[in-house]
Amino acid sequence: MASLNKVMIIGNLGRDPEMRFTANGQAVANFSVACNRRYTTRDGEQRDETEWVRVVCWGRQAEIAGQYLQRGSQVYVEGRLQTSSWEDQQGQTRYRTEVVANMFQMLGRRGDGGGGGDFSGGGGYQSPPDDMGGGPDAGDLPFE
Repeated sequence: MASLNKVMIIGNLGRDPEMRFTANGQAVANFSVACNRRYTTRDGEQRDETEWVRVVCWGRQAEIAGQYLQRGSQVYVEGRLQTSSWEDQQGQTRYRTEVVANMFQMLGRRGDGGGGGDFSGGGGYQSPPDDMGGGPDAGDLPFE
């Protein structure tokens, strides 16, 4: 049976992307996107809720994110969910779920903090397909 793992989010960066490089020199950018949801309670009161979504970009896409994205930028991100696990210093297993971006596009107009720009002729910056080596090797994951 087929399955699908695809995420699409629009929101604002909570801070500038954090840039790192793996041991073999591959760029990695991490940032969090605030996605807001408005809902009405049973009492008719409107409330806003913010979900913070961690995003990771690899390679050239990470370099572009590090150069052009900044705190407050509105961005559209497409990718897949990935959960990683590791053992912390106390021996506890920790988990992190994040979006591994395969495409992002800055939204908004130039000069308003949102940037606004396509990074590949037609619709944002897109990573190469997985079978072309665009993703990380298991040994390259930069865990904290």
